[in-house]
Order: sequence, then C-alpha cells, then structure tokens
Amino acid sequence: MIELINLCKAFDDNVVLDNVNLTINDGETVVIIGRSGTGKSVMLKHIIGLMRPDSGQVIIDGQDVTRLGGKELNELRLKFGMLFQGAALFDSLSVRDNVAFNLLEHRKMDDASIDKRVAECLSLVGLKGIEGLRPSELSGGMRKRVGLARAICMDPKIILYDEPTTGVDPIMADAVNDLIKDLQSKLKTTAIAVTHDMISAYKIADRIAMLYKGKIVEAGTPEQIRKTSNPIVKQFITGAASGPITEDS
Repeated sequence: MIELINLCKAFDDNVVLDNVNLTINDGETVVIIGRSGTGKSVMLKHIIGLMRPDSGQVIIDGQDVTRLGGKELNELRLKFGMLFQGAALFDSLSVRDNVAFNLLEHRKMDDASIDKRVAECLSLVGLKGIEGLRPSELSGGMRKRVGLARAICMDPKIILYDEPTTGVDPIMADAVNDLIKDLQSKLKTTAIAVTHDMISAYKIADRIAMLYKGKIVEAGTPEQIRKTSNPIVKQFITGAASGPITEDS
C-alpha cells in the first residue's frame, strides 16, 4: 500500500530524511518511533503529499505522490484519514459537523445520509448521541475519539495517527489503543502511527520502525524490537539516560 524509496529531505544543512526506505503492506499497522525532531512528522507529511522530497519516491496504492499535483493529489488524499495529536477539532462546529467535515466538503449527500454516517462513525468509536455537543464540552479522551470518528468517516484506505495517546491519562491511553486495534480489525485499513509511547507501540503495531539521524535503523515485529541488540533502539525503548543516543546529542 505504501512504499518509501530512497526518500531524502533537508532543510538547509539539517538532513531530516536520508535515503529512507520503508514498505507498509495492505492492512498492516506500522508504528514509527524516534526522538522528537527526528523527522517522524516530516515523513507523514511526505506520505500525504504535504511536502515534496528533495529526492526519492513515495508510492501510495500504486501512485507516485511526488509526481502528482492539483486535482490528482487532492483525490489521492481522500484515501487518507488522520487523527491529529490534539484531535484538531473545530471549536466553532458541533461534533456532528466536525465528524462530517470531509463529507460536507467532498461528497454530495443529503442531511439524512450525513447524519446516518456520522452516527455510524460515532458508534464505532464508542460514542452515541453527542452530535449536538461542542468540543469544549468533551473530555480529552472523547475529543480523541471524535477525531478518530472524523478520520474514518470517508472510509479511508489509510489512517495516519500522530501521537494518538498524547494528552490523555494512562487508562484512557489504553482505551484509545484498544479502539485503534478494534477499528483496524473491523475496517481492514492500512495504518501508520507516530508515537513516543512504547506501551502503545507494542500494543497496536504489526511492525515497529525506528527513525534515527534520518534513517530507519531497525524495523521488526514488536517482539523483535523488544529483543533488539541494536544499542540505539535498546536505549530508546528502555528510556535509558545513557547510551549512544545521549552521546550523539
């Protein structure tokens, strides 16, 4: 579904992505881990076509994103849903209009059909009957779930999760992880998650890949990552204060 081939991106002298290669299979959930500022979000922006690489390719469902523009790129983006780090709900809109935002923008549907789809998506994320509420009336966990309902509303082939458990307590974080796994099972979408939360990474991932100094330094199943002999990966996943990452900082 997704293939990154020799992907390179630099900002002046700061090389963020340095010949990144990664393949994500149809229906697979891959979690990208790494320290803040290592380029995880930059990678997501390349996948969805918000950034152009200096060189390399981004292949999405057989299409090279780097060669698309205008209408073609917008059509490709409709294959994506995204859960933003802070949910990124519109404060001035109701829950119903937040969830239905892309439907209202891109689909010609009557109000009854939109209401039905919104109710279906809210039900999938464990929320019912809150269509008339505003984001300010929701807890942090509820906002996350409304953001996820919006992400799945257009039946995307691919869902991107940007720090899905940030800003919620450990119990709600576990509930969000369970919800992500449940949706992946039901919807069969391909997913990429960026996170620092190793509990979340181990729980939701089919594979985990670590980005360090612009490169994928290791990729494997959660069990393979747990047992890694790579000192860089080992320091990150254990949160050790000393090690090669600290020495390079």
